[in-house]
Amino acid sequence: MKNTSSQNNPTYYKPLRIWIPLLLLPLMVFARFVPDLVQDGPSTIWMASAFGPFLISLVLFGWWLFASRARWTERVVGLLGIIGILALVSAFSDPSMRGPLFIVMTIPMATAAFAFGLVLFSQRLSFQRTLIALLLSFVGAGFSALLKTDGVWGNFAFGLNWRWNNSPEDNFLAKRQSPSKDSTLAKAELPVSSFQNPEWPGFRGPNQDGIQHGTSISPDWKSNPPKELWRIRIGPAWSSFAVAGNYLVTQEQREKSEAVVCYEAETGKQVWEQLIESRFFEALGGLGPRATPTISNGSIYAMGAEGWLLKLNATNGEVVWKVDLRKVADREPPMWGFSSSPLVDSGIVSIHAGGKGDKGILAFDAETGELRWSAPAGEQSYSSPQMITFQDQRIMVLLSNEGAHFLDPSTGRSLFNYDWPHQGYRALQAQVVDANKLLIPTGMGTGTRLIELASSDGNLTAKEVWTSRNMKPDFNDLVVHQGYLYGFDNAIFACVDLKDGRQTWKGGRYGKGQVLLLADSDLLIVLSEKGELVLLKASPDSMEELAKIAAMDGKTWNHPVVVGERLYVRNAEEAVCYQLPLR
Repeated sequence: MKNTSSQNNPTYYKPLRIWIPLLLLPLMVFARFVPDLVQDGPSTIWMASAFGPFLISLVLFGWWLFASRARWTERVVGLLGIIGILALVSAFSDPSMRGPLFIVMTIPMATAAFAFGLVLFSQRLSFQRTLIALLLSFVGAGFSALLKTDGVWGNFAFGLNWRWNNSPEDNFLAKRQSPSKDSTLAKAELPVSSFQNPEWPGFRGPNQDGIQHGTSISPDWKSNPPKELWRIRIGPAWSSFAVAGNYLVTQEQREKSEAVVCYEAETGKQVWEQLIESRFFEALGGLGPRATPTISNGSIYAMGAEGWLLKLNATNGEVVWKVDLRKVADREPPMWGFSSSPLVDSGIVSIHAGGKGDKGILAFDAETGELRWSAPAGEQSYSSPQMITFQDQRIMVLLSNEGAHFLDPSTGRSLFNYDWPHQGYRALQAQVVDANKLLIPTGMGTGTRLIELASSDGNLTAKEVWTSRNMKPDFNDLVVHQGYLYGFDNAIFACVDLKDGRQTWKGGRYGKGQVLLLADSDLLIVLSEKGELVLLKASPDSMEELAKIAAMDGKTWNHPVVVGERLYVRNAEEAVCYQLPLR
C-alpha cells in the first residue's frame, strides 16, 4: 500500500536545525567585543571586532541555504528578502552609516535578527516563520537607518547618535562667527616676528617627543587647580596645536572645506582661516584632518587628510603654494587619510605619502613647493617624519609597516632600513634613548622594541636590545623620562624600565588617550579618550594619580600642548586653555 503520510509529502515543513545559529549568535556578540576582552592580542585584533560579525553573518547565510532544513522556497524568499531589506535601508540611511559601517553593523544586525526569529519559531511548520524572521530582520536593519556616526572609539565601539540630532560640527557651524571682509581683524596682518621662534612649532613639540621643559608646575591641583581661561567650539579634526607667541594654529573641518586656523592664545578668538575644498570622512576614524600644522620661519605647513599639502603665510593665512599628494605619489588617500605632520628642516618639507616605488616619502622645496627628492617607505604609516641626531649627524626617521627608515634629510639617500614588519598600521613616533638607542613603539600585539645604533663608513647599523609586549600602544604616543618609558599598554597606562623592557606598574584605564611629560616637574599629563585631564607622578615605583579634571566632552584623541604655564587641549568639538599652577 502506498505511504501517503505527511512525512513523505513534498509540501511538508520540517522543524529547523537550530544548533548552528545557537552557536553562531553568541559568537557574533563575542567577536564584536574582542578588543575589550583581549588585552594582549595581535595587531589585527581590531579586524576581529570590526569584521568578525560580518563574517559570521555569511556563515549564517550558509546555514540558512544549506543546513537549516527549510524548504527551498523559504530559503530563496528569505535570502532575497534580506537583500531587499538591506538595499532599502541603505537607500534611506544617513551617508555616514553606509560603506564600512553598513558592513560591520547593518548587515550583522539584519542577519542576526533574521536568525533569531528563525530560532524562536523553528517549530512553526508553515511559511509564517520565514515572514516573521524577515520582519525582525527589517527591524534590526532599519534601526541603523535612525542613526548616524562620527566614527568609532579606541575599543571600536561605534560613536552613534540619532540622525535628527545635531552633530558637533552642526553646533560649531551654527555658532561660528567668521570675520567680515570689512572688519579690522580680517584686514590685519600679524607681525612676522611672532612666528620666527615658535615655542611649540608642531606635532609633539620642539623635539617631537611630547616633552615640555622650562616651567615647573605644581602637583597640588586639589588646593590650586588649573584655571580655565577660555573655551571655544571648534571644527572636527584630530590635529593638535602649533604655538608661536600669542598665536595657536590648528586644522579643522568646516563644511565642505578643510581649514587651517589661527587663534589668539590669550583669548581663543579666531585671527584668520584658510579654507581649501576638501572633506575626508571615514566611518571608523571619523571626519576631518588628522595631521598637525608646522610653524617654520614665518610660514605654516599643513597636511590635509585627502592629500593637500599647503604652505601658508603665517601673518595672514594666504596660500603660498599647495601640492596634491595624490598626484605626486600616484595613490588615493590611505584608509584613515593622510596623517603625516610636515617635517620642515634645512629648507625642505618632508611628508609620508606611501606611494609605490620611491614615492613613500616625499620632500619638497620649502620656498617653491617643487619636489626635491623622494624615497621608498612602507605603504601603511600614520607616523610623521622626525629628526634625530646620532654622532653629530642629523638623520630623518620614519616608522612604517615595514620597520624604521633612516634617511639623509638633504638628499633622501637611505642610510639604513631596520626591518621589523608589522601587520597593520604604525601611528607612533620613535624615541631617542641615551643618544645611541632608538625606541620603536608599535601597535597592538607587537609591542615595543629598543635598538642600538652604530655607524660604519657613514652608514648605520642596528641591533636589538630588547622587545617587550608589556607596552603595546595603538595610536597613543609614549614619553621617556629618567630611564623609564610611560604610555598606554593598549588602553591601560603603564611604566616600563628602559634597561630591559620590564613593566614596573600598570593601572589607570584612560581609554586610548595621549600623554605629555612635564620634565622639570616630574609629572605626566594624560588626556583621556573621554576628555578627562589626569595628572600623574612620573615615578617608576608605582602609579600615583594626583588629580583628575573633566576637561572636555566627547572622544579625545588629540595631543595636549603645554607652553609655559598654559595648557592647550582640544578634540573634535571644542578647545580649552588652562593656566596651570606653578610651584
